[in-house]
Amino acid sequence: MDTTNEHTESNRETIRRAFEAWQEGSSPITDVFAPEMVWRIEGHSVASKEYGSRQEFVDEVLTPFGARFSAGERFRPITIRSIHADGDTVVVLWDGHGIANDGRPYDNSYAWVMKLRDGKVVDGTAFYDSISFNDLWSRVAPAS
Repeated sequence: MDTTNEHTESNRETIRRAFEAWQEGSSPITDVFAPEMVWRIEGHSVASKEYGSRQEFVDEVLTPFGARFSAGERFRPITIRSIHADGDTVVVLWDGHGIANDGRPYDNSYAWVMKLRDGKVVDGTAFYDSISFNDLWSRVAPAS
């Protein structure tokens, strides 16, 4: 195997392990995010914009999102449809599910495109159903 293929497979494996740990609840997905990571949410959801660091993304999106599930079933990937890798770039197509604090399910499908450096995500872009996300964001207040 040449070094390009080894590099691609190493990145695919890093993301596969991170998603499986998140799915099992043994580790948050943020463990694979570099502090200097830039993350974009595409589309027209209330969270759509570019986040300049892991901390900004965690503070503005992931923490308030997770707090909408604290009284219910935590949100997590339930199906990892596919993981595609090419060099530094890994794309994951996945379905997530959780029960929000109001007792209603939240289901959404995602495509995450991530660029890795030294085993950490340094650049990411997320695509998902904004209508479902916006409904959850406006319907369910984050638990304090």
